[in-house]
Amino acid sequence: MSHANPTLQPSASNRKTWLLVLLFLVLTAAGLAYVKWWPYYGKALTAADKHSIGGSILKGAGADHALSVWQSSLDYAQAYFKAIWKAAVLGMLVGSMVQVLLPANWLLKVLGRASMRSTLIGGVSSLPGMMCTCCAAPIAAGLRKQQVSAGASLAFWLGNPLLNPATLIFMTFVLSWKFTLLRVAFGLLITFGVSYAANRFEAPRAMAARLSERLPAAEAAPRQGSLWVAWFKSLFKMAITLVPVYIVAVLALGVLQSFELPNWLHGGLGAILFFAIAGTLFVIPTAAEIPIIQSFLSLGVSAGPAAVLLVTLPAVSLPSLLLVSRAFPRKVLAFVTLSVVVLGILCGFVGELAL
Repeated sequence: MSHANPTLQPSASNRKTWLLVLLFLVLTAAGLAYVKWWPYYGKALTAADKHSIGGSILKGAGADHALSVWQSSLDYAQAYFKAIWKAAVLGMLVGSMVQVLLPANWLLKVLGRASMRSTLIGGVSSLPGMMCTCCAAPIAAGLRKQQVSAGASLAFWLGNPLLNPATLIFMTFVLSWKFTLLRVAFGLLITFGVSYAANRFEAPRAMAARLSERLPAAEAAPRQGSLWVAWFKSLFKMAITLVPVYIVAVLALGVLQSFELPNWLHGGLGAILFFAIAGTLFVIPTAAEIPIIQSFLSLGVSAGPAAVLLVTLPAVSLPSLLLVSRAFPRKVLAFVTLSVVVLGILCGFVGELAL
């Protein structure tokens, strides 16, 4: 009898682990089906039929009166949160479930190395998510709390908006296949290239992850207390930490969109540089870059600046950077931000020649 428990215990533990993983997959898939997959199916049909997915979220109210600027900011924030609130809630739910339901040792084994393999897995795992950079931020933060490498976490975070399959379909119908090809090329470069290169800025954490892999990977450390209590605590802590920062940052950026587009921003090097910086900092819902680019092109903005927004608008934003600021070292986020700006500029030059 004394030898029965040791042989049965690992099997029971493994069954519990797989049940938790299955629960995570079912809940995540159900949430994505409701928030993303089914709505995007309808939007894809609309894009194919009308060559449009709606109007631009940027209204440009002008600055004739001080109140119009603040009203425009509030209107933008209202429109933005109306578009993304379901995905934002889902992002926090999934981000908290990552910390509670998925075994930490397994995540370390698969995604803990500062390697291209871990980065590739992180990026490919982002494809079903189809989230904007802010909604994917809580999940990336949850992965980091489980000691997932910077490269893998960044690839998941950046791959969600940049390699979103639905957005690529919309883009092909609304803009053109050339825009889609350019987006895929630079999206792959940022998601996998920049993410992998970012590993070099956090050598101590990567080394700690590799040491942790020497622990038995088949069985996670025993959890203290109720699973549901742990999940609620994780979700509550994430909400009170992220939501206030998120709201303030969106309101602040809403002020900027209220100003009309100066004539000198319609083309040339100055426009490319301006859109590279502004696009990197600004925040939009998923796929909103498409009607924004469409509206700018109709206003006479040249292909170069439009191509810049193709990369910089979805990749990162000031709110999303603030949301993950505690999860990544500052050097990592500075490198990612600068890389998006530089590659956005390069995309603008390529777009000026090819589009």
